Amino acid sequence: MTSSILDNVSLPAQKEIEVALRGQRELATFLTTKLETQKISIHDANGEKHQIELPTSALRLLMNILGELAEGNAVQVVPVHAELTTQEAANILNVSRPHIVKILEEGKLPHHKTGRHRRVLFADLMRYKAQRETESNEAMQELVNLSQELGFY
Repeated sequence: MTSSILDNVSLPAQKEIEVALRGQRELATFLTTKLETQKISIHDANGEKHQIELPTSALRLLMNILGELAEGNAVQVVPVHAELTTQEAANILNVSRPHIVKILEEGKLPHHKTGRHRRVLFADLMRYKAQRETESNEAMQELVNLSQELGFY
């Protein structure tokens, strides 16, 4: 049995939420986006201070992760080139696996086969999800506009 990319995801504890919120705020205060890299200090278990140079893009990603944790969300970093099973894709979109298979067969979402199994690239799934959200928001706006035109507000 192979391990899933999305295994071992758990919600943060209350203490983690509080620390993440503080950490995100403090990091935002000192993050300089004009630089390619930045140095941060970290203390080891003995209290010794060590300076580490990191890409600014990684620190921005860390801020996003801290923001999600601060909202009580579980977070997992998935490489954009990662291949997902149909079940993993379904879990991310919060739909059933048969629905994902239907979407794949209709050609709405690119995929390839590994033997008899379908695989979806994480990046393609995120593009599909963003497109679906945009279409949903546009439809909601049309309903709001129609409701206002008809005087149902």
